[in-house]
Amino acid sequence: MTVLGDAGEVYLLTHSALRGQIGLPTTSRVERIDPLTLKTIDRSPRLPGGPMWPGGMAVHVNGDLYVVYGRWAHRLDRRCRLKASLRLPVDLAYNSFVVLDNGLIVTKNLSETVTACLTVIDPETMTPACADIICPEPSIARLSAMGDKVYVIGVRSIFRYQWTGATLTRDPDWRFDYAQGTQQSHGWDVVLDGQQAWFMDNGRHRYRTSMIGRGVVPTPNRLIRVSLADAADHDAIEISSMIGGSVTNPPLIDPVRKIVIGFDSANRVLAAWRFGTGLVPLWRKDHIGAASHMLLDPCSGQIVTNDYTPRGGESVVVLDIETGAERARALIGGMMQGVVFPSIGWDRDFYWCSMSKLARVSIAGQPG
Repeated sequence: MTVLGDAGEVYLLTHSALRGQIGLPTTSRVERIDPLTLKTIDRSPRLPGGPMWPGGMAVHVNGDLYVVYGRWAHRLDRRCRLKASLRLPVDLAYNSFVVLDNGLIVTKNLSETVTACLTVIDPETMTPACADIICPEPSIARLSAMGDKVYVIGVRSIFRYQWTGATLTRDPDWRFDYAQGTQQSHGWDVVLDGQQAWFMDNGRHRYRTSMIGRGVVPTPNRLIRVSLADAADHDAIEISSMIGGSVTNPPLIDPVRKIVIGFDSANRVLAAWRFGTGLVPLWRKDHIGAASHMLLDPCSGQIVTNDYTPRGGESVVVLDIETGAERARALIGGMMQGVVFPSIGWDRDFYWCSMSKLARVSIAGQPG
C-alpha cells in the first residue's frame, strides 16, 4: 500500500510474500519514494513480521509512521528509520490497524477459527495501553473506527467497542448476526459513513493469482447495511444473484449522492444502488474484474476500480458513479489481480498497488 505524508511525500509498504507461501517467516519494508518516478529515496531495514498477510501503514498525528505486519507493530521516522517495535501476542498475522481520535492504535489477529484478540497500543511508548480484549468470535476482516469506537466484523456478526479511557468495552446493545439462517461465509472490511455500516459477505475464497471463479460457498455474496444507531435496522441484498459469489474487500460509499457500489469478484460483476429509503438499483456492469479497494473523487462523482482478465492482466478504470459509464482506462499489466490498497496522489494522479506491481496513473496531459 501507499500513503501520503507532507506535500510530495509518498510512502510504500511492501512485504516478502513468497516466503510465506512455503511456511517461512516473512518481513516488511517501508520506502519513501519519488512521487513521479517511484524510485526509492529512503528505505527501512527489513522489519520482522512472521506470518504473512498484507499489513497496514499510517502517518500518525505525532508525525511518525506506524506499520502493523505479521505479528509485529513498528514505529519509524519520516526517513524510514526504525524507532521502536512491539511483538504482538498471538502467533498469527495481524491485518493492519485503526487509529482512534485519541491517537491510540488498535489492531487484531486474523483467523477464521481462532478468537480475535484486540490489542491497544500507546503510540508514544509502543507498549500495550490496556490488557488485550478477547472478542466473542474469530474475525478475518480489517477493523474500522469512528471517533473512539472500533467496529469488528466477526465470522458471523458485526459488533463494536468503545474506548472508556482505560480499556475497550463492547457495546452490549449493538450487534447483528449477519450469517444467521444462511450458508454465507464471513464478511470483509466495514465502511462507516456516519449513519450506516456497510460490508459484503462470502469472504471465503481460493485467491491465487485472481479472484475470478474463486468463490467457495455455493451462494451469491451480499451487500449488507446496518444502522449505527440501531443494529436491528439492517438490509442485505444479493450483488449478482450468481452462485459462488465472493469478495475480499469492502464496498464503496458516496454519502453525498447516497450511492453504494458493491461487487462480486468471483463472477466479475460490479453494481450500484441508491440508498436512503431502501436500496434501489442504479446500474450493473458484467464482465469487469473488480477486486481491490476503490477510490472516489467526491467532486466529479467518479470512481476508480480495477478490471482484470487472465490473458490481458490488470487495467484500472474510471467510472461515473451515477451511471457506470466508463470515462478512462489505463493498462497496468501483471499476472496478478490487485486485491489491495490504492491511494490518491499529489497532482491529479493516484497510485495503484497489486500483489506484484506499483503503478502511478495520472490524468491525460499530466506527466507520468
